[in-house]
Amino acid sequence: MKTVSILGSTGSVGCATVDLIKELPDEYVVDSLTAHQNWQLLAEQAKVLKPRYVAVAKHEYYQPLKSALAGQNIQVASGEKAIIEAGAREVDLLMAAIVGSAGLLPTVAAIRQGTTVALANKECLVSSGEILIKELNKSKAKLLPVDSEHNAIFQVFETHNKSHLDRLILTASGGPFRDCTLEEMKEKSPTEALAHPNWNMGEKISIDSATMMNKGLEIIEAHYLFGVKEPVIDVLIHPQSIVHSLVSYSDGSVLAQLAQPDMKIPIAYTLSWPKRININMSRLDLAKVGLLEFYDPDVEKFPALRLARESINLGGSACLVLNAANEIAVAGFLAGKIRFTDIVTLVEKVLEKNIESAPKSIEEVILMDTEVRKFTESIVGA
Repeated sequence: MKTVSILGSTGSVGCATVDLIKELPDEYVVDSLTAHQNWQLLAEQAKVLKPRYVAVAKHEYYQPLKSALAGQNIQVASGEKAIIEAGAREVDLLMAAIVGSAGLLPTVAAIRQGTTVALANKECLVSSGEILIKELNKSKAKLLPVDSEHNAIFQVFETHNKSHLDRLILTASGGPFRDCTLEEMKEKSPTEALAHPNWNMGEKISIDSATMMNKGLEIIEAHYLFGVKEPVIDVLIHPQSIVHSLVSYSDGSVLAQLAQPDMKIPIAYTLSWPKRININMSRLDLAKVGLLEFYDPDVEKFPALRLARESINLGGSACLVLNAANEIAVAGFLAGKIRFTDIVTLVEKVLEKNIESAPKSIEEVILMDTEVRKFTESIVGA
């Protein structure tokens, strides 16, 4: 049996992971579960999965969580250090599903422990890619991408033929506003932006999909994950979300991974890697799908793609700044403080003012990240 910990078990990816493990009780033992503040759901999950360790980031929820799990023989903890401890525990696989930069320190703790990490948090690689890769190279840890696009590439990427790689092609649904004009997007509400046409995701990721910042962040993530230069990475709009990404080789071959748009599929692949497991879900029927469409993204309408590419080429702290500013801008939009189209405009303004030399340690990443957030908040609140 494989021992698993789930960081961010109450989020969309975390819940899907929990559901899969519940379906396969003879395959997995859960060591740890963590949540930011949803202690009620965390307690429900713990009662079913019987982990050894449970932690909630917010100290004020420690006592109600502990009371809910009284008599369960589960260690209960709270606070940032408790989440990091969950990452450092010895397990076979860690599902790193904490959204945003909050997932960085516990993910690093797992890598230093030599744990295989299923990475559902793209912000870790975006904000500290070079540092994270160095940490991986120093340890016995392996990094398995959970994002459907990177997971697709991982499944068809022929490492032994890397010298013959031509392109990595990330697909994008285009989000809920792919057919809208720029003028129409200016008036879109958070409710409209959260209504993704194909995927069921958390709020932050859904807004990133609507701005296509998620695809920008994925370009950066692919750059680090697969060790390829930015010009090698392409993006294609694919409204059906059936082809999750493609790899093109110098002999003209293009390999693609196809599946239903359901996060349980890439999660199952990382849980079972290097093997595969049977999961209970409908199979892809291409005859029913019928049509698969592809077209180039409109970079004028979705400037986040340009910003991500520029950030890679600028180097220094640019990718970190892009990520941190975007998180604050998204929060500002969800709170009704800025318009939808202001999100990427604001990120670009912050990028123009905050590029510094690259952070040399995880501690510097955290410090820079905090400073950028405070600066961005001052603009959002103005």
